Amino acid sequence: MIDFLSADLMQNEILTPLSPEDLQQLALPTNKPIILVGMMGAGKTTLGRQLARCLERDFYDLDQELVARCGVPITTIFDIEGEQGFRKRETLELDVCSRRFGIVLATGGGAVLSEANQQLLRERGTVVYLRASESELYRRLERDKTRPLLQTANPRQRITELLQMRGPIYESLADVVFETGAGSIQIAVKQLVSVLKEQEVI
Repeated sequence: MIDFLSADLMQNEILTPLSPEDLQQLALPTNKPIILVGMMGAGKTTLGRQLARCLERDFYDLDQELVARCGVPITTIFDIEGEQGFRKRETLELDVCSRRFGIVLATGGGAVLSEANQQLLRERGTVVYLRASESELYRRLERDKTRPLLQTANPRQRITELLQMRGPIYESLADVVFETGAGSIQIAVKQLVSVLKEQEVI
């Protein structure tokens, strides 16, 4: 059964700041989380898991962490609490995950929407925007029935709308922008590792 947040907690987006010691630790490249952002279907979970294995880091998926904490699927959270309730929970979970040193964290496609989340991303991680074209995103998602925001009569149009709205936010937060296409995950991971080394973030 879903663990409902209290009304006070749901309304409060003021998060506990990191201690000076934690901030000092996060300043080290080996400790700073690599946080993947981008549209649903961009490959954040799939590529992120392989990237973590390659870098010998722990991998976390923000949506999966949220599901584990709540005990129900994301679609159920949306049904019961709506998108606003889900986003509040997402912020609290991002606060928890982004305090972990030396991890790779895949976020949900809409995790960049709230100002609180944007602040956490800027302050605590190396943000990598996995960018994919609209047609590639649709190809990957057209048969996926687990995405609440795509349960519309015209999912392709919805992808276009979301990309137009979120794309500039992803760009503004990104320390690294990495194009994901139709190639293999293994090649993509090698290329991303090379980019991260070039920019001296690992």
